[in-house]
Amino acid sequence: MSDILHFQQDEHGIVTLTMDYPPTRNALTGSGLVDAFLEAFHRIQTEHTARVVIITGKGSVFSSGGSIDEMERQLRPEFSSADLRHEYREGIQRLPLALHNLEVPSIAAINGHAIGAGFDLACMCDLRIASADAKMAESFVKLGIIPGDGGAWFLPRLVGPARAAELALTGETFSAQQALEWGIVSRVVPADSVLEEAHALAMRIAVNPPESVRMAKRLLREAQFTRLDSHLEMCAAFQAIAHKSPQHAEAVAAFMAGKRSKK
Repeated sequence: MSDILHFQQDEHGIVTLTMDYPPTRNALTGSGLVDAFLEAFHRIQTEHTARVVIITGKGSVFSSGGSIDEMERQLRPEFSSADLRHEYREGIQRLPLALHNLEVPSIAAINGHAIGAGFDLACMCDLRIASADAKMAESFVKLGIIPGDGGAWFLPRLVGPARAAELALTGETFSAQQALEWGIVSRVVPADSVLEEAHALAMRIAVNPPESVRMAKRLLREAQFTRLDSHLEMCAAFQAIAHKSPQHAEAVAAFMAGKRSKK
C-alpha cells in the first residue's frame, strides 16, 4: 500500500500498520505518513473486514514526532501565521480526527522512542503496550511550540489534568515504566516481544463479535462528552441492534446448551 506505512491484515482481521521511514525516524510531518495513515484508515472503514488495528514502527523507533527540517522550512519569512494555521488544519490535524473516529479498536505497539507528535499518536490509540526500553515525551515546549496535533486534548484523558500539565509544561522525557505507573500504557514488555504482545491483545478483542466491539468502542468514546441520559439513549439504541444480531443469538444458544448439559 505504501513504502513508508506497511499495511498487513491477517486471517483474524487484525491489521498491523508499520511506520517505516528511517530518514526522519518515522517523523509524521514532511514524510507523507499522515496521508498514508488516512488512506489506510479509509480502507479499514470501507472494507469492513478489519477487527483491530495495531500501529507500530519498524526498527528501534516508534516515531520521532515532527520533522525538524519541516520546522526550519516553516521559519522562512514567506510563511505567515495564517499559512501555518492552514498547514496544520489540512495536514497533521487530519490524523487525530481520523484515528479517533476509527470504528475498530486501535493498539499502539510502542517499540521504541515516541516523542512529541509520535507520543501523541500513541495517545490517540485506544490501548498502548510499550517496549521496556522505550522513551516518551510531550516535548513540544522544548522547541518553543505547542502540541498542535491534539496532544493537549488526549493526554489529560489518559492521566488527568495535573499529570498532563506536568508532562506538557516540562516537556521532559520519561521511561516506559513511568508510563505504566501513570496509566499511559497498560503493560511494559521486552523489546523483542512488543508486537507479539500487541497481537495477543488484539486476538483477545478480535474473537468477539465485531459489530458489538465497534459499538462498545463508540460508547466508550461518546461517554467522554455526553450526559448520562443521552448516553443511555445511545446504549438503548445500540443494545436493540445487538440483541437482534445472529452473534448474540448464537452466544445465548451456546450458553443455554451448556447449562442444559450440566443438569
